[in-house]
Amino acid sequence: MKKDHFQDIMEREKGLHRGLTTPQLSMIAIGGAIGTGLFLGSGLAIGQAGPSVILSYAIGAIVALLLMGCLAEMTVAHPTSGSFGAYAEKYVNPWAGFTVRYSYWFCLICAVGTEVTAVAVYMKYWFPTVPGAVWVLLFSAVLIFVNATSVNMFGRVEYWFSLIKVIAIVGFIFLATYLIVGPGPESIGPQNYTNNGGFFPNGLWGMWIAIFISLFSYLSIEMIAVSAGEAQEPEKAVPIALRSAVIRLIVFYLATLTLMLMIVPWKDAGGDKSPFVAVMESLSIPGAGGIMNFIVLIAALSAMNSQLYISTRMMFSLSRAKYAPASFGKLSKRGVPVTALILSTIGITFATLFTIFSPETAFTTMISLSSFGAMFTWFMIFVTHLFFRKKWNEIGGRQLPVKMIGYPYLTILGALLLAAVVLSTWFSPMFEYTLILGFPWLILITIAYFIWKKANAKSSSDLDKEPNKHISS
Repeated sequence: MKKDHFQDIMEREKGLHRGLTTPQLSMIAIGGAIGTGLFLGSGLAIGQAGPSVILSYAIGAIVALLLMGCLAEMTVAHPTSGSFGAYAEKYVNPWAGFTVRYSYWFCLICAVGTEVTAVAVYMKYWFPTVPGAVWVLLFSAVLIFVNATSVNMFGRVEYWFSLIKVIAIVGFIFLATYLIVGPGPESIGPQNYTNNGGFFPNGLWGMWIAIFISLFSYLSIEMIAVSAGEAQEPEKAVPIALRSAVIRLIVFYLATLTLMLMIVPWKDAGGDKSPFVAVMESLSIPGAGGIMNFIVLIAALSAMNSQLYISTRMMFSLSRAKYAPASFGKLSKRGVPVTALILSTIGITFATLFTIFSPETAFTTMISLSSFGAMFTWFMIFVTHLFFRKKWNEIGGRQLPVKMIGYPYLTILGALLLAAVVLSTWFSPMFEYTLILGFPWLILITIAYFIWKKANAKSSSDLDKEPNKHISS
């Protein structure tokens, strides 16, 4: 077998501590994807598609499954924190690695900002007179401390955050099932699928656009690939964690939506508030508002915690690839890239400023930016897998314990489905900013790449000339 041509990337990203266990990896993926996308975003999707939102999330699940198949194979081959950005760099070209990592990093810092802003809103439920900025600063400081301490600390905190969310969803599924098959009122049942305009109240277009929201809900399952660089026994842990996480997510999303839409009419579930709250309020459960507010608060904190962790590792990888200043690639004694962590908190600052000066458009703008970066990353994972498998076979790579089935056809199918859904947002007033802001971002980051490439080439040329100067003197 030829020398593993990815080894240089593995070497330069050494130093991070492998302290994450398989259960923690699974919970990180589940916790990242079970957040505002399910607790709040599902209401937006229901408003777009009505009962056919079940199909929207099923199609989104197919894309997520195909993505995880591609990503699992590449991650087992190369468990590094640079992950899909490093794979794109080596197997496609340096431009791809540069744009993927910066786009993903930028989308994450935007997402961190939206989550911490949401936290401030949720805390007003209990403390309406306390300024939101107090909660922004308090919770930001706590989670920055968690991430700066060690990967073990992050793993433990995220495990318990995610466990609370999983218990809440499982409890909801059992409660909803009991009401549907048991003593629930006559208004509960499958008839709610066809009431108020039928199964497709907004036509096939409404169902199709809701797929975009479902993809946004599934985002963050790719975090396992990034955290694999700090996993114990990644070859064993990654396939197990990915498989279990994706299956559980699909069951959670499809089961909750299917049950939810039998309990409350889709117009009631598709409002501005969480559809989970709408269900509990319709059942007159005592203290439902406070319970759900706590769960949604935990969901936001969990998502913010994971996004801080992943964005920090992306910046660390960029620095070690010399795409960013060397200081962001330095590690603390506990193996944490603290300087990269500090940089990745700028989304908190931007979100706070946007919220103060432009509260009406802040959330939509940041979500649009965040969504494009994430979707571009997903698309490039599919593209990278096409290059990876071909080159892996050419160099005689070792037999991997997990492989993407149906290559190259299912890889191409995943890329085409994703591209079709994202391009459709151009015709949706609600999501038009995704592409309006996304394409200029790609142009900007491409210009930045060529500026970096020219500067780096000049620097390398100067270094090559330096020995000659010493000899002549």
